Amino acid sequence: PLAKMASFRFSQLVRQFGTSAARNGQLVNPPIQVFGIEGRYATALYSAASKQKQLDAVEKEMTNFKGLLEKDRKLKEFVTNPSLQRVQKKAVLEEVLKKQKFSELTINLMSAMAENGRISKIGGVINSFSQLMSAHRGEVRCTVKTAKNLDNAAMGELKTALQGFLKKGETLQLSTEVDPALIGGMVVTIGDRFVDMSMASKIKNYTNLIKQAV
Repeated sequence: PLAKMASFRFSQLVRQFGTSAARNGQLVNPPIQVFGIEGRYATALYSAASKQKQLDAVEKEMTNFKGLLEKDRKLKEFVTNPSLQRVQKKAVLEEVLKKQKFSELTINLMSAMAENGRISKIGGVINSFSQLMSAHRGEVRCTVKTAKNLDNAAMGELKTALQGFLKKGETLQLSTEVDPALIGGMVVTIGDRFVDMSMASKIKNYTNLIKQAV
């Protein structure tokens, strides 16, 4: 029952801003799962845009809107202000997006989110949609945190090791971060996998074992 209810709500969500995508219940399965409210909106948008063959155009618009939020402080405050009426937010957003010549799909997404009181989560929706598009292109995102910068030799070995996680046709999108708190070792996030090989994690585990022994 819960699965059927979730499926029905998802179909309704798609219909709110992409009726042709949900015609006869023919929804497009996303390449990966993204979770939460943001994930549901992003997945519904992906399905609608895919059916209308507008994935690339919608991705560009979502990126552009993210840029607008970063540049325009007043717009960001307007979007995140919980005291404003939903109808007011919807009307203003539609006007802004139409001036930017955004597609009907993107405008309808924003309108639906404003109407449902979810527009403050648009940043998360954009990030989730970006993840879906990366997966659609066969890109596998990977973040590696280390206590200090890796030299060229270590970076080369790391990339070679990470290639072993990829399937045929996939490409690695690697980003690195430095976090001195790790002390040594590294923390790797690749796709939906997470591996903590940091010295800080080992020390914490040893400390917990000692506490349990005492």
